[in-house]
Amino acid sequence: MNLRQVFVSVLMFGVAGLLLFMYLQAWIEEQHTESGEKSKQQIINQDLEFHLLMASAVTLTFTSATSPSMFDFTLPPPGMPRRTALSRSVPPGLSTHKMATSGSRNWWGKADPFGVVAASLARQLSDQQKMSESPLSQFRGVYLPPALHPLNKTLVKGGKWKDVDSAQEKRRSFLHDFCKKYNSRKKLRTHLVHLVSRIYVEDRHKVLYCEVPKAGCSNWKRVLMVLNGLAASAHNISHDDVHYGKHLRKLDSYDLKGIYTRLNTYTKTIFVRDPMERLVSAFRDKFEHPNSYYHPVFGKAIIKKYRHNANEEAMKTGSGVKFKEFIQYLLDSHRPVGMDIHWEKVSKLCYPCLINYDFIGKFETLEEDANYFLQLVGAPAKLKFPKFKDRHSSDERTSAEVVRQYLKELSKEERQLTYDFYYLDYLMFNYTSPIV
Repeated sequence: MNLRQVFVSVLMFGVAGLLLFMYLQAWIEEQHTESGEKSKQQIINQDLEFHLLMASAVTLTFTSATSPSMFDFTLPPPGMPRRTALSRSVPPGLSTHKMATSGSRNWWGKADPFGVVAASLARQLSDQQKMSESPLSQFRGVYLPPALHPLNKTLVKGGKWKDVDSAQEKRRSFLHDFCKKYNSRKKLRTHLVHLVSRIYVEDRHKVLYCEVPKAGCSNWKRVLMVLNGLAASAHNISHDDVHYGKHLRKLDSYDLKGIYTRLNTYTKTIFVRDPMERLVSAFRDKFEHPNSYYHPVFGKAIIKKYRHNANEEAMKTGSGVKFKEFIQYLLDSHRPVGMDIHWEKVSKLCYPCLINYDFIGKFETLEEDANYFLQLVGAPAKLKFPKFKDRHSSDERTSAEVVRQYLKELSKEERQLTYDFYYLDYLMFNYTSPIV
């Protein structure tokens, strides 16, 4: 290829790129014009719908009729036969070829050369993605929700758990009814590995525990280590061993068959906490005590954006973040630094409807819930859930009264928006909304 041919090729590629950019820019402007301004309530409703789609109990069905590396997540409504796994939905009368090329026409139905370029590039990109995608990336949608399965209580001994068991059944029923009430017939495509990324596995007693930070997770991981034979007592396990020792496996570390088997045969549990208490507890832990990660990573970014006339020391160290500044960061749609699991919504950590949890514990009744759960899974009689506070043991626990003191630093609007942020968590787990 001579120099002239190279020049012509580069020029044509550049023109094609420019045309594609112009086409996409015009399309985006069109979408913005059509969508218009949405009200705050509409935004909340959309957020609710999205998270409810991401959160509804489902029984995972391994599809052997297709590739053994894929799952069929589809639960059809009553009377509707299960569709062939991993088939792509095509509108009636429109072939897959027509779908691929339909983008080559503009809004008036005339041939659009920009659209032809875009559709061609899109097809090439799609083909490349199909070749490079992991089998884990292809999953069916779901219909919400399935039937509520009874809790296996064959290993429970004695009659002292009657009240705890009654409370447990009410929680399970409430969550199931919540998902059913807000059921959507739309389908969801998502990654199984993402759904189970916060779930810890204990194979001896067949336990799956979804970690919710600031809801007793440190002591729960200690218990899992004891159950797994990694330690004789939960009291002998340090904070660093719990969180940085990598002694416990997560569910996403298994292959697809291993994930499927455990989700369908192990006892799955989640422990939650009043959202405001959990939020304030996270703030106190990460920003009111020395921390070599949260101060330089989150603290510096928060102070830089939300504190006017910050001094050099605060900008350098990231220490001394105020609760109001932290809330400004939390509610900011353009946060200077991303979210963190310690204050992320439970609905986005554990997907408490999409994964059909067998046991729903609460931090407010942590000890009795945890010990009842240990009975359910046949744990050794001598193993009891630890009572001690993992860190900062001299500090007062974050109670409702402590939360009220912190909320006084916020305006009424900020308090309302913070509640709105955790709206789904309040609804799913039947927590009383705070007085804002």
